[in-house]
Amino acid sequence: MEASKPLVEDNEATKLEEAKDTDMHVEPLAEEPEDKEGNNIANTRKLMEFETLNQTIEFEKAKVGAKKKTEFRRIPVPLHRYTPLRSNWETILKTLVKHMGLLVRMNTKRRAVEIKTTKEVKDSGAIQKGADFLKAFMLGFELQDAVAILRLEDLHIQTFEIKDVKTLKNDHLPRCIGRICGEKGKTKNAIENATRTRIVVADTRIHILGSFSNIQYAKSAV
Repeated sequence: MEASKPLVEDNEATKLEEAKDTDMHVEPLAEEPEDKEGNNIANTRKLMEFETLNQTIEFEKAKVGAKKKTEFRRIPVPLHRYTPLRSNWETILKTLVKHMGLLVRMNTKRRAVEIKTTKEVKDSGAIQKGADFLKAFMLGFELQDAVAILRLEDLHIQTFEIKDVKTLKNDHLPRCIGRICGEKGKTKNAIENATRTRIVVADTRIHILGSFSNIQYAKSAV
């Protein structure tokens, strides 16, 4: 039996056989130039074209001792709090300037107290504590109770209206306010002592100062 021939023959071998049969002269393929180390120049060029650049990306790092941005707050003063603000202005300045390191001024045109941070302030939340302290004083809380916001971190102020709890009309609304306060403020003082909060009744609005859980107890008692 005849030996099985390969299905695919080499192209160069077939060309040489055809050239012998037809007596044609076939020139050998030109070899590509090489460099001194024996590497193919064309291949090295291709590799250089597709070579990736290893660049190190440097992110901007926070500089040590960089200048902090000055923060600013403006707290409006209601008309009925002008007199207590004037009488307690010196103590307010001492607490905010000496202890908190803030700049304080009274803007009479805007009718507001403005506070600003300085370079000496190390605590980032000092200006927010100062703003909460002034807001508590403007709402009607006593100065000693408002100062507790600067010392303790878990104190908050929650405000709600009597109409949100129950809709009252005509004479029922002032009667309800009188019941909340009690005779000479006895009921209000009893709720404050029991829940460790401070309550301010301003017309139909009620402001409660204390921790979150104690505020809920006082709100349910009211």
